[in-house]
Amino acid sequence: LGYVGLPLVKAFWKAGYPVLGFDVDTSKIERLKRGESYIRHIAGDDVAAMVKSGKFEVTADYAALSSADAILICVPTPLTRHQDPDLSYVMSSTEGLQPHLRAGQLVVLESTTFPGTTREFMKPILERGGLKLGEDVFLAYSPEREDPGNPQFSTADIPKVVGGDDPVSTELAQAVYEKITKVVPVSSADTAEAVKLTENIFRAVNIALVNELKLVFERMGIDIWEVIEAAKTKPFGYMPFYPGPGWGGHCIPIDPFYLTWKAREYGVMTRFIELAGQVNTSMPDHVVRRLAESMDTRLSKGLKGSKVLIVGAAYKKNVDDMRESPALRIMETLQARGADISYYDPFIAEIIATREHATLTGMRSIALTKDSLAKFDAALISTDHDNVDYEFIVTNSKLVVDTRNATRAVTQHRDRIVRA
Repeated sequence: LGYVGLPLVKAFWKAGYPVLGFDVDTSKIERLKRGESYIRHIAGDDVAAMVKSGKFEVTADYAALSSADAILICVPTPLTRHQDPDLSYVMSSTEGLQPHLRAGQLVVLESTTFPGTTREFMKPILERGGLKLGEDVFLAYSPEREDPGNPQFSTADIPKVVGGDDPVSTELAQAVYEKITKVVPVSSADTAEAVKLTENIFRAVNIALVNELKLVFERMGIDIWEVIEAAKTKPFGYMPFYPGPGWGGHCIPIDPFYLTWKAREYGVMTRFIELAGQVNTSMPDHVVRRLAESMDTRLSKGLKGSKVLIVGAAYKKNVDDMRESPALRIMETLQARGADISYYDPFIAEIIATREHATLTGMRSIALTKDSLAKFDAALISTDHDNVDYEFIVTNSKLVVDTRNATRAVTQHRDRIVRA
């Protein structure tokens, strides 16, 4: 019941269906029962209305899943420290579900993963109790396509790709999802899994390309943002992507490596994808170097002992999601170099515990005032939230390092702004 599951609940509920929500996190269950939302773009009033209607129930008990006709699994698929796929959440969910399966149920995995996961890993577990896949119970894959913070596309506006382990499973998955949106059936679950990876690898590679162009044009004294604005006037053969401080979110920094890992099984090296990963992963270090150079040349001051404000902890604008955010990596790198850091984010009041950035746990967003800004040697804009007053930041800061072109509309004190 996270960034994928809860929007699905809302979509099926709005279509008139009774929905059962399951999560092992009992704190989420309790908040939903009280009619509260923990995701910014899902309104609390909507959750309260769903609960009040009597058509939305929540549970942390696997046994309750036997009452469902269709079970949609939307769990994380992160990477291990060695950049290998971590299917532990998929496996534990499937293991927990298996004893409670009954004939006639459809199980659909939505988590992004490599081709073959549904067939090779889930199918044997689900058949363990004697039920036959394709005859007694049915299995399919339908990749999530959520874009948190994008008001133009909700779950109901985004077509769903579906691919079953067998033709009947595909037909059943199509019947379920077409109640809430347009459905695009494909020949197999493996194909549907490949579709999701292709979508995200496309973005990862193009983000890497524009980040590399930024480095080149920066040396040439050319504004990458001006280049992109002009290039995107071409009505064909070009699609704008924008540079930044690195990649973030649960998909783009992770999903490409699911394919590179699986490709090795077939003796194929995915050099293009891995190079894109190297470029994007290096961007936070570039931002820190740019900050250090700017402080040295403009303030005659090094990073060690300096006070730096990070503006934006979320991985992209207008969301309350910190997963894989480049801001966290920048903050830890600055700490390691002796800087005294704080952050401001209107959507993230406190940094919660993460596997990769434990030292930042519990840090709280500061208030953005004239007095607070005056205490910092530099402000570094990592996330370009729309509801932040960038003119105010520039006016009251000694130095502003902008990684998102968030200060493009600021006309005063532009000599204080450095792009990175």
